[in-house]
Amino acid sequence: MFDKLRQIEERYRELTASLSDPAVIGQQAVYAKTAKAASELSEVVGKFGEYKQLLARLGEARHMAAEDADREMREMAQAEVAELAARQVKLEDELRALLIPKDPNDDKNVFVEIRAGAGGDEAGLFAADLARMYTKYSERQRWKVEVMDSHPTGVGGFKEIVFFIQGRGAWSRLKFERGVHRVQRVPATESSGRIHTSTVTVAVLPEAEDVDIKVEERDIRVDVYRSSGPGGQGVNTTDSAVRITHVPTGLVVTCQDERSQIKNRAKAMRVLKARLLERAQDEQAAAIAADRKSQVGTGERSERIRTYNFPQGRVSDHRINLTLHRLPAILEGDLDELVDALSSEEQRRKLGEAL
Repeated sequence: MFDKLRQIEERYRELTASLSDPAVIGQQAVYAKTAKAASELSEVVGKFGEYKQLLARLGEARHMAAEDADREMREMAQAEVAELAARQVKLEDELRALLIPKDPNDDKNVFVEIRAGAGGDEAGLFAADLARMYTKYSERQRWKVEVMDSHPTGVGGFKEIVFFIQGRGAWSRLKFERGVHRVQRVPATESSGRIHTSTVTVAVLPEAEDVDIKVEERDIRVDVYRSSGPGGQGVNTTDSAVRITHVPTGLVVTCQDERSQIKNRAKAMRVLKARLLERAQDEQAAAIAADRKSQVGTGERSERIRTYNFPQGRVSDHRINLTLHRLPAILEGDLDELVDALSSEEQRRKLGEAL
């Protein structure tokens, strides 16, 4: 961990030094990017500096506790050692947390899609139970919930329900709900008392942001040629028509409506950006569709992230081997213990990868 911290500290020094470089100051975009990178590292560097100061004080206190001839001074030094040692442990935990890579989606709003899987009407009824559970949880978090679409069944369930959840940290908490949820209980329509197993799939998608389209000059080829079309003054006398080729994608846009080459080029660039935006949004939509498919699998009973067992009153999360015997409270939206455990496991894994 400390090797990683020293690397970050050195990188921070390089970035802050760059902010005084006239060559960087003269380029607004470069300066802003450098300042942002330095700002993102400032908290961990400050905390590491605080940690090193504490170690120095701890070393002095230990020396006094071991060497000072005066008994009262030794006792004071020993008390300070205990206090500083506790602070050292706390600071190390804080530094570990700061080293965990941030999920860029953590503060985004989310779409939650719940669909009945295997199990017929019973799966639809449990889909309604999960929809209520997430609504209750959102209310506890003071998030806003808006139903976007729903397809109810005739018995009070849902074939599918989609809602939008708006609130700080929605993705960071709800992203762990993605996957197949399995329920084991006696359906209300079951006269023999036999336990049925059904499934519901849950997809959680971060709200997509508008794709910002920037076209680099090095990525385009501009050709000019004489306009063609009906006769008239100015036609076929100047090279005013413009053809722009976006080399990375092969998209080609032409414009010859204006007599001015400059105006034709500006129009062609607007069209090119619109087409690139459409292309990027299509790719984004395809990525979201792929993410949705990877989250929910096929919805078969054998695929599950969590099991809700009604006869035993338990909920088991199979990803972290956690079982809680308080099913009614969880279905009322008391999800924090489950989410906290899943979040801690994610942080532990990310920290291992970061170090």
